[in-house]
Amino acid sequence: MLATGPGRRRLPGGLMAAGPARRALPLILPSLLFMTALFLLPLITGVAQAFRGPDGLTTGYLRRMVDDPYFWQAARNTALLIVVLIPLQFALALAMALLLRERPRLAGLHFYIWVIPLAISDLAAGLVWLSIFTDRGYLNSVLDAAGISPYAWLSFQHPATMFLAVVIAELWRATSLVFVIVVAGMQGVPRDYDEAAAVFGASYWQRVRHVLLPQLRPSLQVALILRTILALEAFAVAQALTGRNFPLLVGETYQWYTALQNPNVATAVALVVLLLSVVAAVGYLRLMRHGPEPGR
Repeated sequence: MLATGPGRRRLPGGLMAAGPARRALPLILPSLLFMTALFLLPLITGVAQAFRGPDGLTTGYLRRMVDDPYFWQAARNTALLIVVLIPLQFALALAMALLLRERPRLAGLHFYIWVIPLAISDLAAGLVWLSIFTDRGYLNSVLDAAGISPYAWLSFQHPATMFLAVVIAELWRATSLVFVIVVAGMQGVPRDYDEAAAVFGASYWQRVRHVLLPQLRPSLQVALILRTILALEAFAVAQALTGRNFPLLVGETYQWYTALQNPNVATAVALVVLLLSVVAAVGYLRLMRHGPEPGR
């Protein structure tokens, strides 16, 4: 049995530490400094900006944020967008990935076509769909050619179609991210399990549900966290399509900072988005961690 010498410490189970922790510090110090400069310092500055006024600590900026009717409308629209958009994106991405898993002809071409939206910026995607849904856009031109009266899809008088336009644009723009993550996860799933289940008489959907999806859980977890955080930060597409007729939380930070010239309230709204992102990520991790292990 090895003795506990200088610089060593006993770990649970009788194992010995490889060396003093201070030896690892120089190795991780650059990363610690980078993370501190990139995340911690801006966070501290933002919290101070949201809670510090000319006379010291204050909650006045938070009260002003909460009293703004646009804030609650933006919070409702953001929550509605997440509830509707994320299930649709995951269903569509899984369907595309399952189709690609069957290795159809020109599968590589299908993959590259489906990931094209990843190379397009949010604002550019919003402008593309604006050219479709605007009053004199492509969609109304098609309706007019078919003898159907044009429709004001993006008018504030038609909130349902305005929301539908934002959902369709976001669905087209961001589903490819979930698709790429799911396809990458499928590369690590052995086909042996699927073939064994087929031999024992499992149907295709039973194999997908009980064999494939449990093994995709880590990839789905990553995709779910990323998409929820990015949906909370959605702004440019809705801004291009609807302006402030369909406010979102991140859009309110932009309005407070630029139009209303109040960076303190803008920071308060940004902290709300940050808090919701952290709560969503931790909630997903805890929820999916307690599920059954893949393959059991």
